This record gives sequence, structure tokens and C-alpha cells, in this order.
Amino acid sequence: MKPAMSQCHPRVLDASGTILIVVDVQECFRSRIDNFVHMVGGCAKLVEACQVLGVPIFVTEQYPQGLGGTVPELRALLKSVSVGTKTAFSSCCCVEMSKHLELHVPRHAIVCGIETHVCVNQTVHDLLVRSVLPHLAIDATASRQKANCDAALRKMETSGAVLTTTEMAVFELLGDAKHPKFKEVQALFK
Repeated sequence: MKPAMSQCHPRVLDASGTILIVVDVQECFRSRIDNFVHMVGGCAKLVEACQVLGVPIFVTEQYPQGLGGTVPELRALLKSVSVGTKTAFSSCCCVEMSKHLELHVPRHAIVCGIETHVCVNQTVHDLLVRSVLPHLAIDATASRQKANCDAALRKMETSGAVLTTTEMAVFELLGDAKHPKFKEVQALFK
């Protein structure tokens, strides 16, 4: 499918060395974030594509007793995916996430979720410290205020994260139209 790893650019995703992290896409944000439905749709496409391609997925919820659980649109797709709860803003502070990183030893992590300038930002920076290259799906992340989101994207990119989109990330994971799961995954974007 793809050229041998030695021939791939180190900032291009490869399904065998990537995980997906879905950060705090919880019910309380539904009425507070513009384009919430679009953002959740991007997260859902990432989840579905990663499930088809066998990319490990990890989901976090920030203080679910107060903020509610993961939205039903995603929860319905996440039947066999573990969810870690946290009070720290970074998902990397979640005990289950640390175990997930140790188990899979990823080179790359696709990151999506809420809020870009708080939990997503701190997760991305903690991944960088752990030598995991974050690929931030900008169409699958959001903040309540656009200025906060924009500032966070600039900061994360300056720190070394890769800004990507849902479709770009998924097609990098595929690598080739000859991939046996190409048609199944491509259907998500029609």
C-alpha cells in the first residue's frame, strides 16, 4: 500500500503507528459551541475510519458527573472503546490513557475534541513531551470562542503539532486506493 516506513515522511500518518484520541466531546457543550454538529461529525468519521482500519481509539470525559457523558452520536459508535474519566485538563493525566500509550507505543496520535484551547491543547503538549507526534484534526475540534480556538491552533502548531483535517488524516492512514478497506472508508466522505 504505502512505501516502506523508511520512505514515508515522518509527519505522515501510518495506521500501524497511530492512535486516535477523542477528548471530552460531552453533552454540556452541545448548546455552547458553534458548529457543534459539524465538529461531532468530524469526530464520528475519525472514529468510524479508525475502527475499520484497526487504529486504537481512546476517549476521555472531563468530570462527567457535572459535564455529562460523551454525546450519544459518538457513544453509539464506541461500543468496545474504553473511556477514561479525568479532572486534569490533559488526557495524558488520565491513568487509563497512560496505560493506552504504554500498550500501543504510538508514533502519532490523531487528536480531536473539546475544548481546543484547554483540554485538547494540554493533551497535545503532553503528547509532544512523550515523543508522540499529535495530528490535530482542526475540523473535529472546537472551543466556545473562536479567538480561543485560533490561538490554541497557532500555539500547538508552533510547538510542533501537525494541523490536519479529518479527511486528510484518514486518507494518510489509507495511503493507497489499493488498500483493501479503501471503498469502505471512502464512503464516509461521500
